[in-house]
Amino acid sequence: MNKFIKTVIKAILKTLGLGRIIKIIRRYKLAKSYYSKQLQMIRNWCLQDTEDANFYYDLTDLNIEYIKHGIASITKHEIKVIEKYINEIQEDSWLNDFISKNLKNSKYQKDTKKIELSRRIGWYAFARAIKPNIIVETGVHHGAGACVLTRALMKNSKEGFHGKYIGTEIDLKKGKLLQSPLTDFGEIIYGDSLDSLSKLNCKIDLFINDSDHSASYEMKEYELIKNKLSSHAIIIGDNSHVTNELSKFSKNNSRNFIFIPEKPKNHWYPGAGIGVSFPRIEKKGL
Repeated sequence: MNKFIKTVIKAILKTLGLGRIIKIIRRYKLAKSYYSKQLQMIRNWCLQDTEDANFYYDLTDLNIEYIKHGIASITKHEIKVIEKYINEIQEDSWLNDFISKNLKNSKYQKDTKKIELSRRIGWYAFARAIKPNIIVETGVHHGAGACVLTRALMKNSKEGFHGKYIGTEIDLKKGKLLQSPLTDFGEIIYGDSLDSLSKLNCKIDLFINDSDHSASYEMKEYELIKNKLSSHAIIIGDNSHVTNELSKFSKNNSRNFIFIPEKPKNHWYPGAGIGVSFPRIEKKGL
């Protein structure tokens, strides 16, 4: 150790004191302990050939439990009903095989080895619970959400509730995971989302915003579909962990808003969540 370094160390010890330095080291170790697992997962992830965006991951059991209760409260269903729907999508081997098969047959396979549904299990539960006639999702991307939502409609149809999925996507190369027989329950419209939404002539029961994630574009979508919503429509914002646009829209249009965060299992990404805007029930008397 050269003379300069010794001088610097002595100056630090003199200025801070040994007790202060020990406290700083202790505090650093404590804070780092909350992120050490994530840092290790980041190092492992960097070496893998997986997606660089639109991450796919499973959720923790505790997080799934909270999602069930959140959806039950919003839809006014008993928790056991929502739990049934969540278990249904988690144990759906048909859908898992369907997505895996189409993933292998697409160009997505080179950077996406497996698609975990993450918060989309919540989308599925909403679609099963409210039995929508029309579902609209903006920003289809690979089409994992489209598969989940049309699968819900397939299940609903077997119970006598028929519905249709409409996805919007600006990239003609995207959405290839959605194939027959799920295409019997929905379609993808290609073009700018705002243009596609303005041309819709139907009442929307479930709307999912997942396209351009800029705050201004997000709000434009909500304003465009405002008068196309059914009286019981639910809006899901996939950008609500970043912006408060859906919260503002809900406040300005006398709707309730709740954010249900997600907690990824064994993934470094901190998670997004499900922003939910739903009709406000008017109080009858006091």
